[in-house]
Amino acid sequence: MNIKILTPEYVVFEGEVDSVLLPGKNGEFHIMKNHAGIVSSLIGGKVKLYTKSVDEVYNKYFTKENEKDSVFSYPIKSGVVEFNHNKGIILCE
Repeated sequence: MNIKILTPEYVVFEGEVDSVLLPGKNGEFHIMKNHAGIVSSLIGGKVKLYTKSVDEVYNKYFTKENEKDSVFSYPIKSGVVEFNHNKGIILCE
């Protein structure tokens, strides 16, 4: 599935991921391939991408969560996510 993470200043990430874990108002939620369409607000926390690697262009924005698993995190203050047809856009600050 394709995920794009945008801030007002720059594109944080754009590419294919296996899944994404997001900090929602009512707790974290996981979006996986073929997830139903969703629009949700996000609170402060970490956006976690489950993917084999992050392109060099975007690597500077991410922290690798675990050496064993391929989980990359990006801290946010707030935001919104829209996901539909295996494409997601996360607008955040």
